[in-house]
Amino acid sequence: MSTHVIADDAEALAVAAALAEEFREGASARDAERRLPRAEVDRLSASGLLAVTVPAAHGGADVSRETLAEVFRLLATADASLAQIPQSHFVYAEVIERRGTDDQRTFFHAELLAGRRLGNAQSEAGTRHVQDIRTRLEPQPDGSYLLNGVKHYATGALFAHWIPVLARAGDDALHVAFVRRGAPGLTVTDDWDGMGQRTTASGTVRLTDVRVSADRVFPHHLTFQEPQLHGAVAQLLHAAIDTGIAGGALAEAAAFVRTRSRPWFESGFETAAEDPLLVQRFGELAVRVRASEALLREAGRTVDRARAGLTDDSAAEASIAVAAAKAHAADTAVEVANALFEVAGTRSALGALNLNRHWRDARTHTLHDPVRWKIQHIGRYVLSGIRPPRHGLL
Repeated sequence: MSTHVIADDAEALAVAAALAEEFREGASARDAERRLPRAEVDRLSASGLLAVTVPAAHGGADVSRETLAEVFRLLATADASLAQIPQSHFVYAEVIERRGTDDQRTFFHAELLAGRRLGNAQSEAGTRHVQDIRTRLEPQPDGSYLLNGVKHYATGALFAHWIPVLARAGDDALHVAFVRRGAPGLTVTDDWDGMGQRTTASGTVRLTDVRVSADRVFPHHLTFQEPQLHGAVAQLLHAAIDTGIAGGALAEAAAFVRTRSRPWFESGFETAAEDPLLVQRFGELAVRVRASEALLREAGRTVDRARAGLTDDSAAEASIAVAAAKAHAADTAVEVANALFEVAGTRSALGALNLNRHWRDARTHTLHDPVRWKIQHIGRYVLSGIRPPRHGLL
């Protein structure tokens, strides 16, 4: 696979905008048929977008996180499932950068620049809570490890070249083990049946005595012993996806009303787009979307400022800014995707049109982590100056 190397932020945004237009055309059919976007994911790799955070010292563009969030927003306006697939890729690219040795960074940055994709094997089902990780890394006499466990909601794993696996070592410390796709003992099952995000292939990863060399293991527990942006960057990308879903739904609603809706007979207008009640509602929805976009930009800038000078205070500011963006975007995505039917009318509910994909994607993606806890952390920070915890989900 020939992979382009993106030079800077401006090129990253131009490539993302062009790919979003390309991906938009088949998004509804892929969702309706649950046709996995293998060719589209390969296009993402070949475009160079998946390597845009590689540091300049290793040949990458090292784009700002504000730019990265905008890349995700653009892709999500076209296809929310496709935008979700590389979210973990960039989260674990951050782990490589922050926790890797020089040799590890050199190796994996070259992999990213060559178009290799990182997946995700972190969440587990049947445990007490999201941080109850039971997958184990067992040390072997030769210095390698054996990895055993079962992971669910493994978005990106089916398309990945490397699958980062969250696991605990003998001392219960949290590590990330990077496992090559196809390694003996590793199976990826496409058993995701969510009502939304249907083509993310967020299925199951099983690991049975998977051998991992020591140079593929990263001490992730150290991330949370100091000021960190791991959670802020991860949540920033989730906020970008929600914001993109809202923008995509609003654009499709407007196109439908302009071209396919009939005016209500009492309005006295020739077209639905002239109905003052619809004009009012579209204005209200547009304000919501613009507010989410503005909060997303500000959150990205706050993360970038923290990256330039990381302290407990700057990390807290970044987490709070991202939490505000995510909380607003989650509500906006669900509201706008639902209002699409309100403004477009009866025909918009026809199954053949598949307009419900926006709501299904919004409702499914916003379940990722509860907004109510983000609001709690924001409130404590504002009232009492209590910094948010370093658990990686904020």
